[in-house]
Amino acid sequence: MFIKGILLHYKDKYPVTGDNVFIAENAIIIGDVVLEKDVNVWFNSVIRGDVNYIRVGERTNIQDGCVLHVTNDRYPLIIGSNVTIGHNATLHGCTVKDSVLIGMGSIILDNAVINTNSIIAAGSVVRESFIVPEGYLAAGVPAKLMRKLNPDELKTIENTPLNYLEYVKGYTKN
Repeated sequence: MFIKGILLHYKDKYPVTGDNVFIAENAIIIGDVVLEKDVNVWFNSVIRGDVNYIRVGERTNIQDGCVLHVTNDRYPLIIGSNVTIGHNATLHGCTVKDSVLIGMGSIILDNAVINTNSIIAAGSVVRESFIVPEGYLAAGVPAKLMRKLNPDELKTIENTPLNYLEYVKGYTKN
């Protein structure tokens, strides 16, 4: 049986989870949130879909201490499949396409778009409405496009969600 964290309603909205979703026991999911199959949400994370909606695609891992939120009636938070969101990252009212790695401690602000097969370096701040093209590394404060990704980095993006599905097994097997 998978561990379920704290799932709370907001007004008439309640989180919805797909099959095999792992939510650490002290992670909090609130309101209009949909977590697709094999999503894993780690310790001390908060996913707050109270004043707009949040959608998270299959096999995405939301690591320890992340904060995911939205902008009232303006910007939902949409996260694709096979995304890795590193420890203590904050995503607010943005769009993250499939197969992206968001580095630890990064901040992604309203209306930003992170396209497929991209990496946001640890500690970066992606400003409002900034667009990261497919296949790029963005880094810095504020984040700037640095270069196209190399094959090893693309392999890391692909492998990390699979690694996290293996880590879940250590918490769910008795």
